[in-house]
This record gives sequence, C-alpha cells and structure tokens, in this order.
Amino acid sequence: MAKAPQNAISPSRSEDYPQWYQEVIKAADLAENSPVRGCMVIKPWGYRLWENMQRALDDMFKATGHQNAYFPIFIPMSFLEKEAEHVEGFAKECAVVTHHRLEPDPDGGLRPAGKLEEPLIVRPTSETIIGATFAKWVQSHRDLPLLINQWANVVRWEMRTRLFLRTAEFLWQEGHTVHATAEEAIEETERMVAVYADFAENWMAMPVIVGAKTPGERFPGAVETLSIEAMMQDRKALQAGTSHFLGQNFSKAQEIMFQAESGEREFAWTTSWGVSTRLIGALIMTHSDDDGFVLPPRLAPAQVVILPIYRDDEQRAAVLEYVESLKSELQSQSYADAPVRVEIDDRDMRGGEKKWHHVKRGVPIRLEVGPKDIEKNAVFMGRRDESKSKGIDRAELVSSIGTILADMQQALFNRALKLREDNTTTITNEADFRKFFTSTDEDSIHGGFAYCHFADEESIEPLLKELKVTIRCVPRDNNDTPGTCFATGKPAEKQAIFAKAY
Repeated sequence: MAKAPQNAISPSRSEDYPQWYQEVIKAADLAENSPVRGCMVIKPWGYRLWENMQRALDDMFKATGHQNAYFPIFIPMSFLEKEAEHVEGFAKECAVVTHHRLEPDPDGGLRPAGKLEEPLIVRPTSETIIGATFAKWVQSHRDLPLLINQWANVVRWEMRTRLFLRTAEFLWQEGHTVHATAEEAIEETERMVAVYADFAENWMAMPVIVGAKTPGERFPGAVETLSIEAMMQDRKALQAGTSHFLGQNFSKAQEIMFQAESGEREFAWTTSWGVSTRLIGALIMTHSDDDGFVLPPRLAPAQVVILPIYRDDEQRAAVLEYVESLKSELQSQSYADAPVRVEIDDRDMRGGEKKWHHVKRGVPIRLEVGPKDIEKNAVFMGRRDESKSKGIDRAELVSSIGTILADMQQALFNRALKLREDNTTTITNEADFRKFFTSTDEDSIHGGFAYCHFADEESIEPLLKELKVTIRCVPRDNNDTPGTCFATGKPAEKQAIFAKAY
C-alpha cells in the first residue's frame, strides 16, 4: 500500500498555520480563488458540505417558527442613511452600483453609461431593506411576531481576504424578526444564539462559549449582540455566529409600527441573527490535521467511502458485486436519524493515491475491500480521526456503523474541548496578560483564551491594540463574582474573554 509523505499537507500546522489552512482547502478540493479579486469559487465537495449545514440549520429555524423569504440584493443608499450608526459600521465595506448599462468607448472597450438617480448598495446585510418591507407587512399586533429568515449572498469589500474566513462575497443566512415587546425580542435573540450553539457543538463538534459583546464590539445599530466564540487550533478565537437585539433603532428608522391592543400606535422591537460560510473555515481550523481535512460525521457529504481493490476483470466483477451489496447494507443503517451516506470510488487510479484523496477530503470512514477480504467476509477500515486502520468483520461493521460514527463525532468534540480547556486561563494583572499574548517565533501559537475582569473598554483599548487582542465576549456562565480590572485596578463587575482572533 502506498504511503503518504510524512506530512500530506505541507507546510504543517506548526510550521506555517495560515499557509497550512490554505493548503488544506486546496487538498480537500473545497474552494479556489476566482478571477474576481477577493471572491471564491466553492467547489462541489465544499458546496455539498454547505448544503448539509444549510439543511440542518434550516430545519432548526423552522422548528422555532421561522419562515424563509427573499429580498433584493440592491439597497438604495437613502435606506442606509436612515440609520447613522449602521451605515457608519459598514460604509468602508460597501460595493456601490452607480450605472445601469454599458456602451462602447472609442478605444474599443466598454464604459458605464446611464447613471442611476440614486446609487444602489450591494447588500452587506439586509436590516434596512427588510425593515422597509416589514413596515408594510406589520400593521397590527395580530401581525406579530413576524419571524423571517433569508438564505442569500452578501458583499463586503474586504481588502485582505482568506477563503471562507473573509471574502468580498460570501453565502449566509440572516434572520430578521419583529415583536410587540422588548421582552419578546430579547427572548428571540437568546433563542437563536442557543440554536447556533446547539448546531456548533452537536453538528460541527466545535465547543463554543456564548456571551454578550461589549459596546465597542457590537453589531452597528444593535442594543445588544450575543455571539458564539470558538477556539481554533492555533489558539485564536473565531466568532462563529451572532444574534442581535436591535431594540427600536431600526423600527424607528424604517417606521415599523403596529396598532397595539390598547389602540395606540407603537414602534416594534426587532432582532437579526446570522451565520455564514465562515463555518466551513471554522471546521477546517477546529479539526483538521497535517494530512488534510477532518470532517465531523454529522456534516460529512459522504460518511463512508468504499475503495474496491482488484488486479483484473475477473477480480473486479467479484469485488464490485461485494462492495455494492455492502453499500446497500450500510445505507440501510442509520446515524443521527438519517440513513448512512455511502459512496463507492471505483475510479481507475492507484490505490494509494485514491486512499489519500479521501484522507485529505476528510471522509470519516474509509473501507478497503479486495479478494482476500471477501474470502474472510471482512473489510479493512480506517477512521479519519485515527492513524491506524484495522480489519473488521462485515456483519460487525454493518451492525455497528452508527455507533462508530457517533463515537467519532464525540471524539472530535472532546479533542477540541480539551484544546480549549488546556489553553484557557484567568489573568489578574497586566504583566501576565502581556506575557500570555506575546507570540513566540517558534510557532504560530497565539496564547489562547484569557478570562479577565475589566472596568471599561476605553481604558484598556491602547493595550489591546498594541497586542492585537480583542474582547471576544462577556460569557453568560460563571460570571457572577465582581473583581478588579487586570489593567487599571479599578473595581469590575464582570469578566470577559480576551483573545487574538480571526
């Protein structure tokens, strides 16, 4: 059997983590850069993964009462101007359409013509355009709550891009809801961040911390932003999802009003929440290794791949008959309330090359079957999260495949949780804070998560900027004990998580 090089992915994580990340994407055939600067082409394996994420999240949204709709990609500039803080937060990232047609120019090329009366923004997010629509849909308290989700693309004109993590155009979902009271809107905000945490931990096998953003880190125009924060293998934080309580800021800007039961006209209370294809980047950096992508079974496009091995046409017929029947038996089993997803790879290529193709793509279970395995009524099984393969009886494999996949899903979560726990600390003074977040030249490690009491953002901002550290969130759990600000010594009510971040 052919052997992979010492590291199938080069450079390794310890040698150059950012470049390793790019090489995993390339080796797994997930995406590539497009001719449009800063934009990406999501390839079939990557898009199948996104579809599985969509499907799971969409079911969760609908189970909590939400419906899907679609709104325009173009937003009139005047809509953004109605909410000053919001437009300020996105102004530098907006792509603007100013003309509506092309015409030949004297040099033989094309030039824009037909200037628009009002410039249109290619949506960076949809609060304003959806708010204008909601103002028509909502007239009475009987129209509430209004619970809408949109699956769409958005454009944020990033200068420094990285596939999946930060691109000029990306795919996402954005939920937008309208409520009669602040209490109902806050409850919705909490509910949806809990949905995201559930998805991250139980589908992505990625442990997250739920907390509130500080005023300086909130979504532009929000009263409160809740987020889920995950630790990547280089110990940097990744914001994996956000849920925003918008108060009445957008309803007043867009005049979303309703007649209350009292007969009075009142401004509504709104929320928004979203996750994006950034979650694929989170998967890569949470689980992958120096041999490539590692996929949690619940989201894997194929959970099992069968690799038939033979030397001639006679062997081929016997082996393919065996693997086809094995595929049927495995597909009749269930894992996570769905049939096991099984594929056969019978391409005409060397066995070792074929094996490493699927290793690098992160397929959870590989089964190799040749004439000798058929004689034993067995298969040779490799788990992507383990380095060694082993022979296993066919009947045993079929009866236990759901358990094997569940065990792998849990093992990936446990490994990621241990990494976070091993690299999380509590810091009470500036000297220790500086030491923790000072990167070494030996590797790509960036400290980890630091729990610190702090008095106010403004007083510690210069220190954070110097060390390139951010306040990730004020966690909801275990945060009831007042303390002293690690930097100023002032009394502090809450702890926050500090980290370097993507």
